[in-house]
Amino acid sequence: MDREGASTPAGGGLSSSTNRVQTTIEKTYFEKQRDALVAEIAVSLEHVLSNINTLNRSLEGVIVVGKEFESVSTLWSTFYDDMAHDNPEDENDDHDESILDDQNEDSRNNL
Repeated sequence: MDREGASTPAGGGLSSSTNRVQTTIEKTYFEKQRDALVAEIAVSLEHVLSNINTLNRSLEGVIVVGKEFESVSTLWSTFYDDMAHDNPEDENDDHDESILDDQNEDSRNNL
């Protein structure tokens, strides 16, 4: 008989090499699970990217609003600084009043 497999039983020879090819063509359980997890990770990363882009747009909006209030902030800072420079005179008045109060209290104690 010839070597082509004519004398081999039904499960040997060519069928065993065919089984090996089918095994290499078909994915193993591990490869199927790995591919499923990789696909799930890819979808999750797309969601993360989408959410980061949304956050970026929101932050840009906040920055624009903040820049719109910059002139108002400068105006109030100027007002506050001007009021702060006027207050030392008021503090002197308060100091003078406290001295007068101390003097009045001393004079009452002497009576």
